[in-house]
Amino acid sequence: MRRNFSIPNENDSFNVGVFKQVLPFLVEYRLRILFAFLCLVLAKVASVYLPFVLKYTVDTLNQESANPLLLMPLGLIAGYGLLRLANVVFAELRDLLFGRVTERAMRRIGLKVFSHIHALDLSFHLSRKTGGLARDIERGVTGISFIMRFLVFNIGPTLIELCFVIGILWFNYGVIYALVILIAVACYVFTTVKVTNWRIKFIREANLADNQSNTRAVDSLLNFETVKYFNNEKTESDYYDKDLAQWERARRKNRLSLFALNGGQATIIALAMTAMLLLAAIDVQNNIMTIGDFVLVNAFMMQIFIPLNFLGFVYREIKGSLTNIENMFALLNEKAKVIELPEAPNIAITTGDITFSQVDFGYTDNRQVISDLSFTVKGGTKVAIVGASGAGKSSLTKLLFRFYDVTGGSIQIDGQDIAHVSLSSLRKAIGVVPQDTVLFNASIYDNVHYGNLNATKDQVYQAIKDAQLAEFVNSLPDKYDTQVGERGLKLSGGEKQRVAIARTLLKQSTILVFDEATSSLDSHNEASIMHTLNQIAQSHTTLVIAHRLSTITDADLIVYLDKGQVVEQGTHQTLLDLQGHYARLWQAQAK
Repeated sequence: MRRNFSIPNENDSFNVGVFKQVLPFLVEYRLRILFAFLCLVLAKVASVYLPFVLKYTVDTLNQESANPLLLMPLGLIAGYGLLRLANVVFAELRDLLFGRVTERAMRRIGLKVFSHIHALDLSFHLSRKTGGLARDIERGVTGISFIMRFLVFNIGPTLIELCFVIGILWFNYGVIYALVILIAVACYVFTTVKVTNWRIKFIREANLADNQSNTRAVDSLLNFETVKYFNNEKTESDYYDKDLAQWERARRKNRLSLFALNGGQATIIALAMTAMLLLAAIDVQNNIMTIGDFVLVNAFMMQIFIPLNFLGFVYREIKGSLTNIENMFALLNEKAKVIELPEAPNIAITTGDITFSQVDFGYTDNRQVISDLSFTVKGGTKVAIVGASGAGKSSLTKLLFRFYDVTGGSIQIDGQDIAHVSLSSLRKAIGVVPQDTVLFNASIYDNVHYGNLNATKDQVYQAIKDAQLAEFVNSLPDKYDTQVGERGLKLSGGEKQRVAIARTLLKQSTILVFDEATSSLDSHNEASIMHTLNQIAQSHTTLVIAHRLSTITDADLIVYLDKGQVVEQGTHQTLLDLQGHYARLWQAQAK
């Protein structure tokens, strides 16, 4: 399935789906969240009471009061400091308690996406773009953290504080003060929502451009040698600069739209502040309010619009985060085409017989690769698959390993349809040395040990020896700890292939598949490894995909494929006597 990096449509229902995905991680720590919410409430109580302490302090300093408590301005100032400290302490406790919830959610969701991607079939991974995919996951996990923190502990509490302050102003100073706040808040929220929704397309464009430039950079660096071979450094730089130019234009649109949003929000706040202070000043002149009341109104306005301004920022960031995690959660909606049946049993290997029965397969509806293919591999024998390029040889190994499912017919191992057994047990029973060897950016020892993580050091060393790799490893300064580089680029093709062979030998599977396993080896090493493989094959069922016919002359059965069909099969001598496809290929290679 092709990965789609086009700009997605805005979809509110998907956003609801995001929250549904996040909710279980909140419920898991409900007690911790409850204590965090309690700290939040205490912090807000302290915050709302601060303007009253300011009012009493100013009135006390401004005029003599009959209340003896107000004759102690120093005590009020000390109380103000304690309330300010309580506000900060309770807020920090809230963040401390909720931090564990956020970090665990990021870990769980990141692991869920990572595991799901590994569970997808080969067709997805052949068409994915690694750079963009990594960015999607990175930004998505960060976005989850932002949403959980600010949606739960900022938007809701800010709205509660708004209602609280509006009620206080209405009760103490009249409905006109409450109306000014209500109108300002309504205008602010309306402007924020409308402009932010308009800006979303620019955020998506910037993310798309970022993905494309990152994908281009990763792809170019992974193919560093190919770029050098064809002197295309300038071309690669031009391509990358073109993608960066698209990113720059998208970011400029994003920045200009943000300026428009911030300007509109600032205008609303300035008008509301001016109106409220003008009303308070008039009331002070008319002796309806004291100087302390004026200070209280001003403090409440600042206290309201600071979090409200933050609310606007949070809303913008949440919308941006939702945009960022769309691709990440879309990955969870990707469905694998190769499905394991519920409660599928483990495969039971006895002799290791493999039967291809009237197998049909095509990568797409209009690209049929294998048609009505049938042959049997007897357990403990060595069977070679040969034929021209594109005949379907490597496709057979992918079908046997269930990277893909057959579209017709069946593949059986010891009479068990591989589609009806568990994927884990099937793949554990089959060891594969692929045609294109890719290694981890780790040591030689680690790459071989990866074939069987439960193997001992002696077993790893023996596998390296069997793969004719020990002499080379011992000649290196760091020996088994030698780092192979990204994708094994520090090793030659033949060295990488021997590491892959050692890794597969260590797996100790009943069925071995060698897909051009010696194609990068010189004649001397090829002969040594073929001798080792032949010894191992005596106790295993071995399937060999070969172009060089000289490596499979001793096979118990040779199957010649042409256009996805078996056209000849038999031993080496039998096929030579037929004077058919195999004989002509043998003569061509002999020349």
